[in-house]
Amino acid sequence: MKMKRSFVLTLILGVLAVCIHLYADDAVRVENQYAAGIYPLLSSLLRSVFGWIPFSFGDILYGLVCLLLIGTVLKATRSVIKKQVTMQGFVAGFSRVFRVLLVIYILFNLFWGINYNRIGIAGQLQLTMDAYEVPDLAMINGLLLQKVNNTKEVLVNQQAKYPSRHEVFHKALEAYQVAEKQYPFLHYQQVSLKPSVWSWVGNYMGFTGYYNPFTGEAQVNTMVPKFLQPFTTCHEIAHQLGYAKEMEANFVAYLAAKQSADTLLQYSVYLDLFMYSNRNLYAADSTSANRYWNQLSPDVMKDVKEWRDFNIKHRNPIEPVFRWVFGKYLEGNQQPQGVLSYDAVTGFLIAYYKKFGKI
Repeated sequence: MKMKRSFVLTLILGVLAVCIHLYADDAVRVENQYAAGIYPLLSSLLRSVFGWIPFSFGDILYGLVCLLLIGTVLKATRSVIKKQVTMQGFVAGFSRVFRVLLVIYILFNLFWGINYNRIGIAGQLQLTMDAYEVPDLAMINGLLLQKVNNTKEVLVNQQAKYPSRHEVFHKALEAYQVAEKQYPFLHYQQVSLKPSVWSWVGNYMGFTGYYNPFTGEAQVNTMVPKFLQPFTTCHEIAHQLGYAKEMEANFVAYLAAKQSADTLLQYSVYLDLFMYSNRNLYAADSTSANRYWNQLSPDVMKDVKEWRDFNIKHRNPIEPVFRWVFGKYLEGNQQPQGVLSYDAVTGFLIAYYKKFGKI
């Protein structure tokens, strides 16, 4: 009887997972029904429930899950060593794990993951996403180079001090409030921005921020160099708004930051975008890429050196493994370039410039 109930439950979960997969197969349907209707209500509800908590509830949840997994693995290993595992017990254990994975898959997609299949920001702005050539990459490198150097010069002349993390969060919120006037689909309410409990882990795993689809919280690694945190915050808010793909979240972060009157916010975004576009150009024309790189101002290069030194300090053998796993996750979610999907924001910038004549 118990085995029959387990089979029925597994079957129901399997059918739900298949239905979600079939629903997400139509980008127009996802954009019009889920991304524009269901998701905004659901995400706003999650942020209302967990946003008021002063720490990241999702981070604590992840920590407990990790402890549970470790305990389960140790218990299973001990049973195997003591030869206490029967075939029936093995099948039952495998079935439980399979059901848990199905539940995670269903909740992940219902709460956020279906957004990977939406039309997205290119459709909302009616951008023409044509293949770009080396001259396009060189053009966007030159424009971003000017933006990076100019905003850094303003910060140096103002002798600007880095704000606290709460001030950074507030600046990012204000940027989206301004951007919303031009792009109503960037409306952001029920704020839920948190410093990551696991920032020190992020230093060694190579992440600066992440979104928790189960609680709606956006986490920012507040231990990375200060000039990176404004862009990361804007990027994670974009994820909260339903832009799941990394290149789209980067581009939405740009749309918000460029509307801001805050120079630090602009500098943070333009520096990141220059790094992405210069890496793209280097792959096609290293000579041109180096020429633009060498034109970065000395003050900007100090920040680049700080960034590089930070990464070197936290280099470890686990990070490449994590990047590989994360890359495979991205590939499985409509981003065939893996971790290089972040760089693909360059294509959005080129398309935007060709349509509007500015960045």
